[in-house]
Amino acid sequence: MAGPVPVASSLSDIYTVDAIGTQAKRWNNLLARFQTIYGQPAEFVARSPGRVNIIGEHIDYSLYPVLPMAITADSLLAVSTKVASTNTKEGHYKIKIANVQDAKFPAHEFDIPYEAVDIDATVHEWTNYFKSGLRGALELLRKKHGNDFEPKSMQILMDGTVPAGGGLSSSAAFVSSSALAVMVANGEKTVDKTELTELAIVSERAVGVNSGGMDQSASVFSERGSALFVSFTPSLKVRPVSFPKTNPELTFLIAQSFVTADKFVTGPVHYNLRVVECSLAAAYLNAVLNPPGTQLPSDASPLSVSLHGFHETYFALQEHSSGATKSKSTESQLEELVALTAEKLDKRDGYTREEIAAVLNISVDELNKKFTSRFPVRAEKFKLRQRALHVFSEALRVLKFMSLLEQQPTNTDDTSEYNAQLGDLLNQTQDSCRDVYECSCKEIDELCSIARKAGSYGSRLTGAGWGGCSVHLVPAGKVKAVREACEREYYSKLDLSEEQKEAAVVVSKPGSGSAVYLVDDKPGPVVVDDRDRGSEVY
Repeated sequence: MAGPVPVASSLSDIYTVDAIGTQAKRWNNLLARFQTIYGQPAEFVARSPGRVNIIGEHIDYSLYPVLPMAITADSLLAVSTKVASTNTKEGHYKIKIANVQDAKFPAHEFDIPYEAVDIDATVHEWTNYFKSGLRGALELLRKKHGNDFEPKSMQILMDGTVPAGGGLSSSAAFVSSSALAVMVANGEKTVDKTELTELAIVSERAVGVNSGGMDQSASVFSERGSALFVSFTPSLKVRPVSFPKTNPELTFLIAQSFVTADKFVTGPVHYNLRVVECSLAAAYLNAVLNPPGTQLPSDASPLSVSLHGFHETYFALQEHSSGATKSKSTESQLEELVALTAEKLDKRDGYTREEIAAVLNISVDELNKKFTSRFPVRAEKFKLRQRALHVFSEALRVLKFMSLLEQQPTNTDDTSEYNAQLGDLLNQTQDSCRDVYECSCKEIDELCSIARKAGSYGSRLTGAGWGGCSVHLVPAGKVKAVREACEREYYSKLDLSEEQKEAAVVVSKPGSGSAVYLVDDKPGPVVVDDRDRGSEVY
């Protein structure tokens, strides 16, 4: 799956057949709007999708493997580099950026100095996500071409269909497509998927979010028809995962709660705080379980200290001291860590900064500098026990889920029991997110309960939580029943537009990842396949 981001010759290379009609109209509108706004055609479109996470919630930033899949909803950036140099400051390049939803996201024009991209992470401004992708891409371009590299000016029109704050990674899709657009605009004929993913992971942190790497990996690497198993250590690796044929056939439904959960806005008490708590839990467990003076390895996690790093260090030291010639299985190790966490982190109401600093043998100022200064958090106590218990148990659930997929069902005539085993793991994840990690909300809990009663094998939140979307593993014959139950018992109580009602519950099929679409020299509609080039799509 490694290699260059594909260059699509038609929308058929990007979307499933059932999505082509809608997407063709959308792309044609995007290109027509670009021509209207800038007076010239776009040269190319950079595309990166959102994702739904099947299992492995809130463990990517602790560097444990996850299982997401890309969805049809995506971020599109139509781009031209034919920008007049007049009125551009010396030593600067110009970025003109507009949005199809211009009433909600106003257009901006920036003169940016060659040497730096300034991002004010304290301001919640939509163009910051483009700037973060721009900054990351330029850092990579300078590594390739030298520090004297001068970026090209760009005219951009953005169209995003991943709902903001919906738990489907709208920010990762935007940052990934932005970075891809900058690379292509500046002459890169091929863009390596791994390089794009790694720069997008780091780039999104520039807007004040302690992101892991799952969202960007799914957005860039995904292949149509497959989920994606993503691991982060010792380096970023991905592989496609197919679901076995089952009877009843399995379907994933995504149901929106219409509770907006913005990681930037609520980060200090929600998302960023959880990242800090996980890193603090790793440092605390290291201090109480490993020999004095043991240092955890600096790794790719947001704060460079992770529960996975502690995991590896602890068992490496255990095996060395015991002279063991064979390592325990990862499943056995995680089960042991769950037990050790419950024993050693016994303060259920949380730990103060002073209590943690004393165990780490550092001052409170040193603790704050290392763990709480990079991204803002607000907390008097840190729930280390609950966060570590969730991470270790969720990492174990991912391995069990993968094991089931690889084993295949034994009775292919009726896989109901097998389907239920997969669903039960999703239900366990929701229970842990609700009760241990405390990242669910009553609306998501209600949707999960409704779906299960209507026939879902497993239902849980997906994404950061605190609102957003839920994902449901449903037998194909129960899709209608689950939809109707959600409408009757949940959506009918909300004041929704017809468009919102239509998008409230959707069947999700594994989609493709990032792509570049080269526009013809002359303005015209996009094509479904090469035979249709130059003809309108209906």
